[in-house]
Amino acid sequence: MKKFLALIGMIACIFGLTACGGEENLSAYEQEKLEYAKQVATMRVIPMFVSYMDDEMATSLDMYTLDEITYIMGNEQQMNITGYVVKGAIESFHSAKDETGNIVDFGEMTAEIKDDTIVVEAEMVGEKKNATVEIIFSNDMFMDVESVSMNPESTMGELMMKAALNTVIGMGTVFIVLILISLIISSFGVLHKFQERKEKADAKSVAESPAAQSAVQEEIADETDDLELVAVIAAAVAACQGAASTDGFVVRSIRKRA
Repeated sequence: MKKFLALIGMIACIFGLTACGGEENLSAYEQEKLEYAKQVATMRVIPMFVSYMDDEMATSLDMYTLDEITYIMGNEQQMNITGYVVKGAIESFHSAKDETGNIVDFGEMTAEIKDDTIVVEAEMVGEKKNATVEIIFSNDMFMDVESVSMNPESTMGELMMKAALNTVIGMGTVFIVLILISLIISSFGVLHKFQERKEKADAKSVAESPAAQSAVQEEIADETDDLELVAVIAAAVAACQGAASTDGFVVRSIRKRA
């Protein structure tokens, strides 16, 4: 037991040292940018877009082009943000209002550097449901606002419902595919029987056609003519030899001479 507790303590120390090392690796300039990003998010970005959750405010910029919105944000709000990002942020905040209700308070805020961006996340306390606001700045001297979005937090019941729905959809899809495969395989036998019936019907129709009946009649007539010819030849041979009947005579072949 002591060894197990000692092992846990060592792991905790390693993780703690790793976290401390990561924070110490940030330069003073990077720390200043993180603090400035938090300040801009708290004082300008979040309050401005929370106001656009109102229905009238959400449509107040529709009359302007994206370039004009960019100019307005730079001159009136002193923010480096494009009109395209503003439009997307307004839509995100306004659509989230149905789930969160009005925002009544701000919660904890964090900021971290991720490659060439600075990501700020802030917790929003809503009347119906809490949400998380994510603001992405460019990691340079300009600190441009590249993205702003509000994401309502899902409750445990909603997460369980989504998981159950995904499971049902997945299993239903598998069963539907298996049923289709079974139907396709079983249809092979039906198609084979249908083909056999069609071939028999075609053969019967050909046999019953006038051309086929005429050919059969001609063949029977030819055989009848040959038998009569054989009888005549046999009678002539018997008469030449003075025989009273054709008994004992066998005509094996008949050849025509030119």
